[in-house]
Amino acid sequence: MPDRIPEDDEYLPIEDYGVIGNGHTAALVSSRGSIDWLCFHRFDSPSLFARILDPDRGGYWSIQPEEPFESSHRYRKATNILETTFRCTAGTVVLRDFMDIASVARLRRLPAPGRIVRLAECTDGKIGIVCRCLPRPNYARTLPEFAPRGNRVAFGTCTIAGPAAWEVDNLTRALTCRITLRAGEKAAFTLATEDDAALPQLAPEDALKATTDYWQKWSDRCTYQGPHRDIVIRSALTLQLMTYSPSGAIVAAPTTSLPETFGGERNWDYRFTWIRDASFTLYALLLAGYLDDEQPFFDWLVRTVTLKGTGISILYPIVPESGTTEEILDNFRGYRNSRPVRVGNGAAVQEQLDVYGEVMGAIHFAWRIGKYDPTPIWETVREMLDWVTVHWHGRDSGLWEVRGGVRHFVYSKAMLWFALTCGIEIAEGMQLPGDVDGWRRERDLIREEVLERGWSDALGAFKQSYEDEHLDAANLRLSTINFIKGNDPRMLSTIDATLEHLVVDGLCYRYVGAPEGVTGKEASFVACTTWLINALIRAGREREAHRMFRDLLARASSLGLYAEELEPLTGTHRGNFPQAFSHIGIMNAAVSFAHIGYAGTVRPHHTAAAEAAGHGGGGTRAEQRKTALSQNP
Repeated sequence: MPDRIPEDDEYLPIEDYGVIGNGHTAALVSSRGSIDWLCFHRFDSPSLFARILDPDRGGYWSIQPEEPFESSHRYRKATNILETTFRCTAGTVVLRDFMDIASVARLRRLPAPGRIVRLAECTDGKIGIVCRCLPRPNYARTLPEFAPRGNRVAFGTCTIAGPAAWEVDNLTRALTCRITLRAGEKAAFTLATEDDAALPQLAPEDALKATTDYWQKWSDRCTYQGPHRDIVIRSALTLQLMTYSPSGAIVAAPTTSLPETFGGERNWDYRFTWIRDASFTLYALLLAGYLDDEQPFFDWLVRTVTLKGTGISILYPIVPESGTTEEILDNFRGYRNSRPVRVGNGAAVQEQLDVYGEVMGAIHFAWRIGKYDPTPIWETVREMLDWVTVHWHGRDSGLWEVRGGVRHFVYSKAMLWFALTCGIEIAEGMQLPGDVDGWRRERDLIREEVLERGWSDALGAFKQSYEDEHLDAANLRLSTINFIKGNDPRMLSTIDATLEHLVVDGLCYRYVGAPEGVTGKEASFVACTTWLINALIRAGREREAHRMFRDLLARASSLGLYAEELEPLTGTHRGNFPQAFSHIGIMNAAVSFAHIGYAGTVRPHHTAAAEAAGHGGGGTRAEQRKTALSQNP
């Protein structure tokens, strides 16, 4: 059975896409007006549209002029509303895509995720518009059965509505709606679950205004006033799209299996909550001044970690009833023929010891700026810290989830040191119960061991693990967490070794040549480049850092979005998109530059990250909060 519509069947670059969402799910929309990825109604639901993973079978929902066109897109200022402009010989059409988050907010007690609204407006001339919808539920393993009802068509649990009757093609299982718009005329298309469709809803134009107001008011809460405010807000808006509002869980990315290597097997499902990524996301949003949204994540953290007991899994489903078991979708050929296409993630069974440091760092920062009281979760925190003192000697799979065997990763050890340091400061600052003397004793032993066994004279740098002689960009964060001073000769040497061996055209790789257990060559990591930038700032090398940051910003997509990786020579984005880890790094670097006065003349070794970690100075609680927030002048 032919599934493909002849037009637009090629793979578009990943960076060609924008993302819209509503706190339940997210959709990828191309610059040509096609929704090519959507899991409805939740981030981890099976896909409804997945053309980005298979142009033949995946399915999509496009709205385009019938005649040839040129197109471009942008976000409406300070919102997650995407505007695509089509220019044709006969005129111009603007398509506004958004998820009706305002209606969700009004009906928060309901499980329904709200509507996708697509508003087409002719601003000049007379344009024929064609809307094609090829739904492919359950990762295209189920063909839809259509039930037309005037200008609406129901299929499965969804209903699509348009301004005119739909043509139903039961051979290709496609829906088509055609209209003609003249200058000043508008038409609305919506997709909703059947439950949503039965509810009172705002008219599409009113929903656009309400959703615009919602996002702009949210953006206005950003306290960062530095030279990159627009960039910080765009990254914050992107991170907010990755938060599952009913539970507070935060996904690492809204997509699965967008490859790190085109044609290779480095294809992972990121629609889960990595404790590490979620903690960093919370930290970044707090750093930018979004100080009232931390409670849901901490509530989720306590509920979820308690299920596991004292040990922390590295990733969890966003709701308990979902699983993480990894399986292969054989019916998809993958983005640019990159197989396998995976759903679920086998890394869930790994032990990665660094996560304790990331969790404690987020808790510590929220506490230090006076926006979170850890007392209700202290028993859970005590269990984690006691667990660390017993298990820090062990091996793990490391930050990068390598499948090449467990080792003593230097970064993991340092983050365990950081976890205990944060716990000690909270316990002493709030006079909470705990084995503080035991925590301090083990913390000091960790540092002593890392400095002895984690340093390589041959590399002139901290190495990836005790067992090997490889560089690892994660060790650039050792000065950020104040494990070692930014201008310590060992840190300076590690930076120089990284610049020489891991950096290509201003972009930093995670590592080179280390055992992984996975074939294929990856590109540079956006997050690693931002870590290098922060390490340079803390080393007093602000000019180098600024040049690298400027070049990194120039490699963003036209919408200001980043995938997980960047190919240095071509600028191609690789990996799942958009990637929380990348945007976290962009925000942290921008805030760090603002904090040092951009030219590096103000407290050159006392960056935003150090303040956030809670090791920037003493003083009263009010003074500490003022200090922590001083990075956002």
